[in-house]
Amino acid sequence: MASNDKLKILIVDDHDIVRKGLAMLVSRQEDLSVVAEAGTVAEAVAKARESMPDVVVMDIRLPDGSGIEACREIRDENPNVKVLMLTSYSDEEAVMGSIMAGASGYLLKEIRSQEIVDAIRTVGSGQSLLDPMVTAGVLDRVRKGKEQDVMAQLTEQEQKILELIADGQTNREIAGQINLSDKTVKNYVSNILGKLEVSRRSQAAAFLADRRARNSFNQ
Repeated sequence: MASNDKLKILIVDDHDIVRKGLAMLVSRQEDLSVVAEAGTVAEAVAKARESMPDVVVMDIRLPDGSGIEACREIRDENPNVKVLMLTSYSDEEAVMGSIMAGASGYLLKEIRSQEIVDAIRTVGSGQSLLDPMVTAGVLDRVRKGKEQDVMAQLTEQEQKILELIADGQTNREIAGQINLSDKTVKNYVSNILGKLEVSRRSQAAAFLADRRARNSFNQ
């Protein structure tokens, strides 16, 4: 493989032994080339600017800040750079922050050497990657965040009507309970279905029932 066909890698870690070990591991691969190393946020941003890597393997905790900050700065300057966060900690906040900063992957350092190499190739090819140990918690956070966003879109009156729909009440029964006309309630129901991105009352009721059940479980 010609050298210009290799994926160019920047290794960022403040621990010299870890950084050198990663660099040695990556350099042994025929399709990967280490173009620079860095141990701080400032160095990472500067080296990324100079060496124009395809993939940055980034530690989360650095002496002068967070690898998340470095990820954001690097990708602001060059959106084509892929960043693979590599850390010793399974921290959902860090995972969420990394994703928001544009990282393509998040792995724990305790994985095997070959898995790290495979992960670099994966993100280098444009795919996303999350360690299975942290995926479930992050997806749950994203799902809950989406749910909260949807509920926040509903007015207080719409939330009240959704509660009554979930209780099995008809439009006429709802109208009588909150002193509105049948037509007004029908319009409210249409708005609620639109905001929840569902087409039937039963789906709206199921959405709220599921939300109630999870809230009850978490208490």
